[in-house]
Amino acid sequence: MTVRVERDEAGGVAVVTLDRERKHNAIDLATAAELAVVWREFRHAEAVRAVVLTGAGPAAFCTGIDRGVSVPQPASPYSVDDPLLSVGPKANDLWKPVVAAVNGMACGGAFYLLGESEFIVSSRSATYFDPHTTYGMVSAYEAVYMAQRMPFGEAARMSLMGTAERLSAQRAYEIGLVSELTAPEELLPAALRAAQTLAGYPTEAVQGTVRALWSAKQAALQQALAQAPALISLGNLSPERQADLFAGRRAAAPEPRVR
Repeated sequence: MTVRVERDEAGGVAVVTLDRERKHNAIDLATAAELAVVWREFRHAEAVRAVVLTGAGPAAFCTGIDRGVSVPQPASPYSVDDPLLSVGPKANDLWKPVVAAVNGMACGGAFYLLGESEFIVSSRSATYFDPHTTYGMVSAYEAVYMAQRMPFGEAARMSLMGTAERLSAQRAYEIGLVSELTAPEELLPAALRAAQTLAGYPTEAVQGTVRALWSAKQAALQQALAQAPALISLGNLSPERQADLFAGRRAAAPEPRVR
């Protein structure tokens, strides 16, 4: 199992941990499938009224899809099979509140998860970045999710600058992506405090409020996400060229600027 679930049934909170620390909690196909199962199970778990989502270890919350994963693609340029489309709670029709606790790096496909969380509590040591353009890939789903959570210019800069820049936790807090900053050792307790508060309220009212909040932006979100497959098909380099760029950058990449 690559997703660890711990439940406090008395308090009504479940902690979901991406448990691939040695892979910086990158998501492989098994992890993607496990996340979908967990979210759908929570829909029927009355004892779970709020969720904390985090990553194992101090180095990373999640670094997106595992580069070792091979996803066969249809020949049509109008279709893209993306295993990350099903990893988030909203994609699985879960409307119980999810608090993301971000430790270390959050990049690339991590934004599928952050984009479907209600709010983010962040360690001061965390950083946020999107490597897609550096490696010849279109940031489509990730950019759309972040454009709904950040000022447009900040989302555009992060999506376009690739590995050259990382957004610090402090800057993420200043622009509203992050709602609370903590010391690394206080991250999980802070996220749990928020989730326990939510779990202590009448769950019908909480879930209704979650739905109301998402309804305010869901039409625009769905319209934007609908464009993503074609943009990815048109703009992505071939997997071979992506791999060459990835190998070359890893060998000689300068230290990214943190702002």
